Amino acid sequence: MWDQGNTKPYGFLWSVTPVPEPASPIVRRKRLAAELRRLRERADVTGEFIAERMHWSTSKVSRIENAHTTPRPAEIKKLLLLYGVDGPEADELAALAQEANRKGWWKAYSDALPGFHAAFIGLEAEATSSSHWAPEVVSGLLQTEDYAREVIRTTSSTVPPGEIERMVEVRVVRQQILKRDPPFELTVVLDESALLRRIGDNTVMSLQLKRLLEVSEMTNLSLRILPLDAYHPVLAGAFVLLQFGQAHDIGYHDIAYIEHFTDSVYIEAERDTFQYKIGFARLGESSLDAHQSRARIVQAKAKWD
Repeated sequence: MWDQGNTKPYGFLWSVTPVPEPASPIVRRKRLAAELRRLRERADVTGEFIAERMHWSTSKVSRIENAHTTPRPAEIKKLLLLYGVDGPEADELAALAQEANRKGWWKAYSDALPGFHAAFIGLEAEATSSSHWAPEVVSGLLQTEDYAREVIRTTSSTVPPGEIERMVEVRVVRQQILKRDPPFELTVVLDESALLRRIGDNTVMSLQLKRLLEVSEMTNLSLRILPLDAYHPVLAGAFVLLQFGQAHDIGYHDIAYIEHFTDSVYIEAERDTFQYKIGFARLGESSLDAHQSRARIVQAKAKWD
C-alpha cells in the first residue's frame, strides 16, 4: 500500500477485537483443484489413466481439476497414492480438501445474493489484500448501512424491501474483513465525483463521508482521492484486484473482478491481471496523498452538512 500518513487507532464501526482469518471453501477448492492437476502432470499420467484407476469417468477428473466438484477424503488418499505423494504434503492436501467442503458464512444469505456476488465474497474472504478502483460510488467495504441501502435500492429496483435489508446485512457482515487477524490490506482509489454524487439525502451523504474520514485512519487501509481536475491515467469502470497468500503451502494467483449490472467477470490470466495492477498503480500516482485526500473529503462533506 501507499504511505498511510496517519496511523491513529480507530473505533467507529466495530470493536477493535480482531476476528480470525476464515478459510474460504471457494478458494480452497480452487487451490486443491490446481494442485491435483499439478501433481498429476508431475506424475506424467493422463486424466484417462486416473479415471480408469479410480473407476471414474474422465469428466469427473476434469470436474475435480476445474474446481467444479471436490473429491471425498477417501478419494483424495487414493489420488495421492497414484501421484506418489505421502507424508506432510499429503496431510496438507487432506486438510485443504476438508476445508474445501465447508460452507462459507455467506451461504446463509444465498436467498438474497446473486450467485456471482456470492462467489466474489468467497474469493474476497481468503484474499490477503485487495485494491479497489471506485469511479462512481463508495466501495462496498467502506459504505454505511444507509448509503449501502440507497445504492442497492437504486441498482435493484425490482427487489422487495425485505431482500434489500438482507443484502444490506450481507454488506455489513462482509466489512468484518477489515478487522481480521492477520490484517486484510485494503487500498482504495476513489474518484472525487463519488464524494459529490448524491446517494440518498444530505444526511446519508454527510454520514458516509464521515465514515470515509474515520476509515482513512485505519492502519491496514489506504484511501486516496483522484481529483476531478487530475490527470486520469485509466479510463475504465470500477474493478477490484484480489491478491492471495498461501494456504497449506499452496499459493494462488491474483484475480481481477469486474461487476456489471446483472453479471460479473473474473480475470485470472497473469498477463491480464498484471495490466490491472499497473493501471491501479497509475491511478494511485495521480491521486492525492493521504493528508490531501482527507482534506478533500472534509471539503466535500461541508457541502452535505
